[in-house]
Amino acid sequence: MEHMILTQNCLDFGCCLKPLLVPIDKINGPSLTNPSVYVDNQEILVNLRNLNYILYHSEKSKFEHAWGPLCYLHKESDQRLVTKNILCNLDKNLNITSYDTIDTFFLDETPMWEFVGLEDGRLVKWENKFYLSGVRRDTTKNGVGRMELSEIKNKKNKLIEVSRVRIPAPEPDNSYCEKNWMPVLNKPYVYIKWTNPTEVVEVDPINVTCKTIKLGVYNPSLECGDLRGGSQVVFINGYYLAIVHEVNLFQSEACKKNSIYRHRFVVWNENFELIEISNKFSFMGANIEFCCGLAEINESILITFGFQDNAAFILSIPKKILGNWIKIYA
Repeated sequence: MEHMILTQNCLDFGCCLKPLLVPIDKINGPSLTNPSVYVDNQEILVNLRNLNYILYHSEKSKFEHAWGPLCYLHKESDQRLVTKNILCNLDKNLNITSYDTIDTFFLDETPMWEFVGLEDGRLVKWENKFYLSGVRRDTTKNGVGRMELSEIKNKKNKLIEVSRVRIPAPEPDNSYCEKNWMPVLNKPYVYIKWTNPTEVVEVDPINVTCKTIKLGVYNPSLECGDLRGGSQVVFINGYYLAIVHEVNLFQSEACKKNSIYRHRFVVWNENFELIEISNKFSFMGANIEFCCGLAEINESILITFGFQDNAAFILSIPKKILGNWIKIYA
């Protein structure tokens, strides 16, 4: 086997895996995916990305669509790829107890590109404010992507986006697409932007600036591919922990788009020096999976992930078994 299937391995230890479901008549499109989890004083919050399309992927390239092994299926009358976000409350058994679509009406502008909305929003609470922080690509005609900070408040039992800050990249801010920055939960407005070399950036949401505050050295000895962002960054037992992804983008035999996603645990010390990377894994064996949620609660960690952009899951793992995959926690 080329990689570990994490959920299968975890279930052997009695871990808990739950689907994250909202009734179909209560959502804005057919797919719920790429959830993010945050624990606030023992309250478990999850953001669900709600899509207006279905992603089709031929996992073993046996039943390719006419458009290729990976394609988006949507209404002929609306070929945009639209994201809405649904914030959920979970009980201690990881069941959804309440949910509400975040109302962005007061800050929305006419989209200029076909990817619409805040994608893969990570939940974070900084300076007593709740944010979703993800990428938005609908503000330019060619889809330039930048991370955004969207502050969320509950007003009269309705979740409202009350402010929106589009974060520039560090100077010279000339990249095409910035995405998957990982918010550091215990350091307000700090993100890990890249893994190897580690780049840590700090955002000033008032003056709308961003600067690199640490840039590590590339380590060519790491036997892994291009490590990209993923979950939030959680401080556990004196170390920073996150889940990142590496993606292999390639063409099928018919020269159509295809990709394979794999994941790794990554550990940094208190100075954000990269000290350990796990072996690669998938969550449930699919080639299209994505993680943008990691949180700590009592003696467990919670991981939220999407399966083929069409399903969302939450996984609870006792911290004591992290050592099975990460030596520093053994």
